[in-house]
Amino acid sequence: MTRMTRRRFLGQSLASVGSTASVARAGARSSTLGGLATGVLGANEKIRVALVGSGGMGRGDMATFLQFDDVDCPVVCDVDEAMIAKGIEAIEKKRSKRPEAVKDFRRVMDRKDVDAVLVGTPDHWHALPTIHACQAGKDVYVEKPLATSVAEELAMVAAARKHERVVQMGTQWRSGEHFGQAVEYVHSGKLGKIRQVRCWAYLTWAGDAGKTQDCAAPKGVDYDLWLGPAPKRPFNPARFHFKWRWFWDYAGGLMTDWGVHLINLAMWGMQAKGPTRVNCAGGKYKLVDDLSETPDTQCATYDFPDFMLIWEHHTRGGFGPEGREHGVAFWGTEAKLVLDRHGWEVIPLDVKKLPAEKHTARDNSRPAHVRDFLDCIRSRKRPVEDVEIGHRVSTIAHLGNVALRSGRSIRWDAEHERVIGDEEAAKWMSRPYRAPWKLPG
Repeated sequence: MTRMTRRRFLGQSLASVGSTASVARAGARSSTLGGLATGVLGANEKIRVALVGSGGMGRGDMATFLQFDDVDCPVVCDVDEAMIAKGIEAIEKKRSKRPEAVKDFRRVMDRKDVDAVLVGTPDHWHALPTIHACQAGKDVYVEKPLATSVAEELAMVAAARKHERVVQMGTQWRSGEHFGQAVEYVHSGKLGKIRQVRCWAYLTWAGDAGKTQDCAAPKGVDYDLWLGPAPKRPFNPARFHFKWRWFWDYAGGLMTDWGVHLINLAMWGMQAKGPTRVNCAGGKYKLVDDLSETPDTQCATYDFPDFMLIWEHHTRGGFGPEGREHGVAFWGTEAKLVLDRHGWEVIPLDVKKLPAEKHTARDNSRPAHVRDFLDCIRSRKRPVEDVEIGHRVSTIAHLGNVALRSGRSIRWDAEHERVIGDEEAAKWMSRPYRAPWKLPG
């Protein structure tokens, strides 16, 4: 673990993102990936995107990709034949031609008719398809969180840099217009000295996994391949489609599911690299009679050199702080700014010194985020949510879960990306892979 965490990566960090929304996007694109790759697409050529993971999120992302006329999808990959069928039906309806179907993602990587890969799998399957795609010369759009461990994320960043690939994490709010406007206001200094940022998700839809019995996997499902590097376990519907996110083998609960979205906004606003100390508390206090493992209630605190960050969530929680089910609040000495997907507002300490503002918005960030990725495929510039930014943000969420599960206060060296003075806690930065799967690097 020590050798892995000493790697130093070139390229942008969260702190390199510009001080306004427009500067942020320009800054994220400012450095090339080491020159033009071979076979760079011409302006009129189609970008051929393979779908790996044809569940609800993967199909939703592909629907956004296919809003753009310069995108085709030649192949759909999933371990579940039912999900393949749904993906093919949706793509054929949109493009009037039928994509091919495969179950093993490795059969996608050597195809000459694929320029990029959309990874919409469960979280425990984000790292390997992304790395293999980079090795095969494909660009990648991978859903959030970047992976299920810091070690996987480091390997993904290394693969993207080594093979000079465009890799975008699907945290689409980084491309949203009103999110950028709010962050620009934070950067303006009008809030005064910001000493606390709070992120929360009190989501009514985030429910239980149920309490079902182990059984045979559904017909048409390659369950061993679905497990992949995760531990071998009997099939149970509670651990399968959608509900996998509530189990540690495959994901990190709401902390990594929605936490990455909201922490991303916080870090963008604060232009911070990483915390120095992390503490966390939480547990299953409401969903006490189901099979889920991740907390239904959780609060993590992060010490940064000049401010503190708080993350909190309740599943089936309803309204949270500021009367909003989710959001980010920046507390300054002159005012606070509250932001969510529906808009943002400034609440001043003294309206005579600083006027109150309220801006409502319709979130149209997903198409913009996909378009940014597609444009970067052509330009060979780094996208607005480059893999390294995605890694830094996802790591913060992982650190909260590590502090909770290990029962430790984590001291973190953000520069060298390692736990300080606690070998036991450092073990949580990676996760074992089930044979024959191995994490490259």
